Amino acid sequence: MSSNSKQLKIAQIAPLVESVPPRLYGGTERIVSYLTEELVRLGHDVTLFASGDSVTSGSLISCTPLALRLRSNVLDPVPYYMLMLDRVRDRASDFDILHFHIDQFHFPVFRAVAHSTVTTLHGRQDLPDLKPLYVGFDDMPLVSISDAQRYPVSNANFVATILHGIPSDLHAPTYSAEGGYLAFLGRISPEKRADRAIEIARACGIPLKIAAKVDKVDEGYFREVIAPLLDADGVEFIGEINERSKAEFLGGARALLLPIDWPEPFGLVMIEAMACGTPVLAFRQGSTPEIIDHGVTGALVDTMDEAVKMLPKVLALDRHAVRRRFEQRFSSARMASEYVALYRSMLDGKYISEFETILPQPPLLEKKLNGQRLHNNRSPTAETHEIA
Repeated sequence: MSSNSKQLKIAQIAPLVESVPPRLYGGTERIVSYLTEELVRLGHDVTLFASGDSVTSGSLISCTPLALRLRSNVLDPVPYYMLMLDRVRDRASDFDILHFHIDQFHFPVFRAVAHSTVTTLHGRQDLPDLKPLYVGFDDMPLVSISDAQRYPVSNANFVATILHGIPSDLHAPTYSAEGGYLAFLGRISPEKRADRAIEIARACGIPLKIAAKVDKVDEGYFREVIAPLLDADGVEFIGEINERSKAEFLGGARALLLPIDWPEPFGLVMIEAMACGTPVLAFRQGSTPEIIDHGVTGALVDTMDEAVKMLPKVLALDRHAVRRRFEQRFSSARMASEYVALYRSMLDGKYISEFETILPQPPLLEKKLNGQRLHNNRSPTAETHEIA
């Protein structure tokens, strides 16, 4: 059996804060679930290390009875990760590939078998303490979820950029947007800028619905900054919603507002909206130029004035084209196939030459439109329009 066709034994090591998939908010756990299920569908032998309340078609190894977020007696998550890593180490020889999604906790433990590990970085990388970490562990293979995510640590050992994907049948498209409102979905925090979304909606005279969680650390910000803005007409705060409600919420929206003020590594909500046929108006920060095809699936702006002027053009975009572009670029099948290709190249000892990338300077990234990838030629060729 050739290396390109043999079944792989793969361990997926997930965060423990949420279950896989999460019951409510949890982008990383959601991606781990989509990837695991797709790998199983492709015929691979997948074992998921996660909380015991997780659900998977693969084999589940419980590393805590419940997601840590649901355990009120848990004050420090680190001991639970230490216990999980010990279980992974005991079973490491059973797998061809150990795929980690837990930041860098495992680096010291698994450095000796770095060649059989992959670490997908799901968070921001512009924190100064990370640079010496990647220098010290420069043999740990890393996967970025966007090219923009790499810039602060561009000399780290990246072996691929693999954009997220979700199941094509997860959200049915809605082409009429009968809700008549704008949507904000995610988390209430200073960098997500729900206040900007409220201002844009009011300036355009369109109702806004906010479906978002409020973490304990952001309760003060919500109370002092966001709550006073919710009193006016046309703004409805729904709170945190589950996956079942998400399709109806996004599908009924005329557009998704993503007025972020931070280097977003990916922004899963963008492709979730696109799956529903809903266009996205986003600020040009972090990965948004890599995800939004300007003039097809939404628009990129730099200022509030620009956002207000651009919104009517976003609302006029063809929702069928939005959905088609999602299918072309952001399915979980595409994501899984790229990870399998990476796994196989690593097992063959070829991953450095096959996946080495040349990253452009940030100004080039900011000009990137039409979904073009900087290190390959996989961008779609149709339905590119100019709406600026």
